[in-house]
Formats: sequence, C-alpha cells, structure tokens
Amino acid sequence: MKAVGLIVEYNPFHNGHLYHAQQSRQQSGADCVIAVMSGSFLQRGEPAIVNKWSRAAMALHNGVDLVMELPYIYSTQHAEHFAAGAVSLLEAIKCDAFCFGSENGSISSFKQLYEIMSQHETTLNELIRQYSKEGNSYPRAFSLALQSLNVSPNHEIDLSMPNNILGFQYVRAALSNQFHIQPSLINRVAAHYHDANLPSGHIASATSIRRALMDQADEKNSVQSFMPVYSWNELNEYAAKNSLLHSWEHYWPFLQYTLLAHSAEQLGDIYEVEEGIQYRLKEAAVLSKSFEEFMTKVKTKRYTYTRIQRICVHILNNVSKQQMKQLMHKPSFIRILGFNETGRQYLSEKKKQIELPIVTKPGSFKDEALALDIHAAAVHSLVLPPEQRLQALQREYQQPIILKKDSSRL
Repeated sequence: MKAVGLIVEYNPFHNGHLYHAQQSRQQSGADCVIAVMSGSFLQRGEPAIVNKWSRAAMALHNGVDLVMELPYIYSTQHAEHFAAGAVSLLEAIKCDAFCFGSENGSISSFKQLYEIMSQHETTLNELIRQYSKEGNSYPRAFSLALQSLNVSPNHEIDLSMPNNILGFQYVRAALSNQFHIQPSLINRVAAHYHDANLPSGHIASATSIRRALMDQADEKNSVQSFMPVYSWNELNEYAAKNSLLHSWEHYWPFLQYTLLAHSAEQLGDIYEVEEGIQYRLKEAAVLSKSFEEFMTKVKTKRYTYTRIQRICVHILNNVSKQQMKQLMHKPSFIRILGFNETGRQYLSEKKKQIELPIVTKPGSFKDEALALDIHAAAVHSLVLPPEQRLQALQREYQQPIILKKDSSRL
C-alpha cells in the first residue's frame, strides 16, 4: 500500500483540511492518508480547542485513514524543530510522500531554496544572528537574511507567510536527512492562515473559526458552513459536555499562579526562557487581570505573540531546558490515536518494516517523551469540570485506539 503523510493540528478540522486530505490522496495516488497531529498544545503556543481524541475522530470521519500523535517535544517548537519531528515520524511509518499547503510557490521552488541555503548556510546563519540581535523575530530575521544573500529560486517564495516557512522546513528536513519520503504541496485556496474574520464561500482559516466560536456568540452558527458535519457536531458535543472550548484565558489562573509562585531563577530554568524575559513575565503577571492583558504587556518587537505563548506553554507544563535537551532527539516511538480499516490494513502490511515501537497502550510503554505527552494532556484537562477532568486523566492510560468503522459513527 502507498501512503501520503499530512502534518496537522486540526484545531478544529474544517473544510480546508478536508480539501487538503482529498487533494493529497488524489495528487499522490496514495491508498492511505496518514496524519501526524499535534497533541494537547500546539505549535503557536496554544492549548488545543478540544482534546486530541475528538480532533482525531474528526479526521477519521473526513478522509484521513490513520492518525498518530506528534509528541509535545516537537509540537510546541518553532518551525525547524516542529518540522523535523513531524517529517521524521512520517518517514518512520514508511510514508512515500508528504503534502503540505502553501500560500504560493511550487515544490521545485522549495527544493531550489533548500539547495541555495545549503550552499550559503554559514553566511545565512550569521546573518540570522545579526538580524536577531537587532531585535527582529526569528521569522523576520530569517527573511531578511535570505534577502541579504541576494539569491532566490526561479519562483520566489514569500517567507513572511507561516505555511511557506513551515513548508520550507518540511522540505529541508526531508532533503537534509536524505529521507525516502518525497515532499509535495497543494496551493491553499480562499483563506489565509492569519485571516481573523469569516470570509464568503465555504473555506475559512482555523483562526477565524476559533475566533467566531469563542469571541462572537452571534457568529457561532455561521461557522457551521465552514466545517464538515461531523466536526461541527463533535465541537458542539464537546462544548456541551465540558462547558467550554479550550482557550488561554481558561489557563490564565494556573499560569499566573506559576509565575508568581516561582522565583526568577527558577523560571530561568524553563525551556525557551532566555535573556531575562522571566522578569518581564513576573511583572506583567502581577499587573494583569487576563491572559490577553498579560500578553499585551509582555509582547515586544523581538518577542512575538507566538514566541511568548510557547514560553508560557513550557512554564505551564514545567518543562525545563535540561529536560527538553535530553528528550529532543529523533522520535523514539509512534503513538497511534486512531485508524479506519484502511489504516489498520496499512499498519498490518508495514509493521515488519517499521523500526520504531508502535504504542497502543501508553500505560505499558515506558518513555520519557511519552510521559511528557501524558503530563501535557493532564495539564490540558485541568480546566474541565471535575468528573470530565477525571475521565480525561484516566483516558490517557485506558483509551483504546479509535477504530472508525466505515458505516457507523464513533
């Protein structure tokens, strides 16, 4: 069987994701579509709007055949580490290709850009450091450094666009490691990643969908047209059962307590806390009534909203520099969240070729990176009502693989 991999968050699964899955299968000629999906906390430093099991179920009902979890050690990282972990897992599960969405460009342009950067890597890294010292964020410093080299692919890629930044890092991870897996892309349609408002048509960004769901009650019902039926129903059922859809504001009391209860020296040991930012974080925690107010006080030109949120995720989960250094190596396991019959057949056919352990029962598999995923899921569940919180904590150890039957709802 031939497989195509998707690197996703599904926060939540919407019509654009459905298009991505369908086009990836068609373009690659794959028999099986495999998604490596972030778990409880996401690449931009946010809690997932619903838990990973609900998001995996959405995917399995909408064109994805197998869902595996992208561990915390990769899912909460900047683009380079996020991409390296995700592509390595798709390689490990023997995908023939992976397909990502791009705001512009062709796969040949991304490959050309990788070759250019490989030839000028030392100079480029020095330029990135220089522009970073001037107060630019990493994406901005990266883009300025590339412009300074005065070289570009035949068809220039706009590296100010988040999916192009990620796309380049996906291609870089595959080519630099000489993986078997081949990169491919489809052009994003209609909605851009950062679009905050719902557009006309039937495809909207996840950002605009989340905003409509959480910030504008009068727009909530209008979201339905941008999502497959199962995704819409799953979101509503989750919200009704748990009395919320997760957002940073729900975690603000926990984050504020952690910032106030720990010394600046203790916070300095947390992953990504650098350059004395902990003093600014503690001061803002004293003065802020909400997470939104806190972020407004902390944000600077150099410390982007996303970077600060990732720092806050690591503080909330108490992940130290030493711990991440020890764990952030090549993937050591594959955790399957769910599959349909096609995904089950694929695993059965490929299992002798797959070298990493396939985890189906976390309670019986000992691994520090997996333990961190379970810890992150526990933190994610803290804002749930008591009974649902207990169920969520137990689910990490007891939840069997989701098996989506072709003719029935989960």
